[in-house]
Amino acid sequence: MKIAVGVATCGRKAILASMIDRLARQARKPDHLFLCPAKADDIDMARLNAAPFPVTVVSSPQGSCPQRNAIIDAAAGMDVLVFFDDDFFPAANYLAETEALLEADEEIVVATGEVIRDGILGPGLSVEEADEALAADAGADPAAIIEAAHNAYGCNMIFRLRPLLANRIYFDEDLPLYAWQEDVDLCRRLRPYGKLVKFNRLRGVHLGVKTGRTSGLRLGYSQVANPLYLVRKRSVSLKWALKLMGGNIASNLVGSLKPPPYIDRRGRLQGNLLAVGHLLSGSLDPKYINRM
Repeated sequence: MKIAVGVATCGRKAILASMIDRLARQARKPDHLFLCPAKADDIDMARLNAAPFPVTVVSSPQGSCPQRNAIIDAAAGMDVLVFFDDDFFPAANYLAETEALLEADEEIVVATGEVIRDGILGPGLSVEEADEALAADAGADPAAIIEAAHNAYGCNMIFRLRPLLANRIYFDEDLPLYAWQEDVDLCRRLRPYGKLVKFNRLRGVHLGVKTGRTSGLRLGYSQVANPLYLVRKRSVSLKWALKLMGGNIASNLVGSLKPPPYIDRRGRLQGNLLAVGHLLSGSLDPKYINRM
């Protein structure tokens, strides 16, 4: 089985280099690493040249979706493509467990793992904190639990490439920039072709680095516009979208009263309200954030 790792990156040169260092510690090395930076100087080439596996740097317009799509095309000769965020540190056995999982069940087309610590829920984790969490978890040997999943979590997504390429299923480039919920959309469109699962032996830490992310205003707009766009294209249900939107608007409303320094709750709420206004006027469009 040929397993590639793909990473789309933007403005995180140092953390990407740290992530690649940890990827080099995998017990089962990737057969290829494909990187797609938003800008040429997003990559530390000296560190990259020391990687113990082949590396290809591909180019595309900036944005999570076009960058990941460029990686899909570049990896066409592989069997499996594992997308990691540039701030996701996988446990050393992650790719070995990936191979075992997919060899055991050929019907699995999408898989995701257990995030043992997630810095996205707070101010973010340092490299040292992430390494400590992985070290503390290293002795864990949980009984294998494979459960059905609605979608893969964007920081660690495993795809069999054949269903993607055969059916021309790509990330939707009408979801611009950070492309909030593009992972859900792609996974749900793959649902007719096999199983979507979460596997607890695929483990790692998501640092949740705050640099390189969409502004609070833009993200707030996307929190309303993107789920409703996915409802229109029938990749998600209205119930799912309303629950997601309602939870985010409520969090932004409450959080705006005393916002934490690491989340722009007021900017997100302003974006939520702008999107609701566009919804009522019939002009709601995910691509509007390109003009903000």
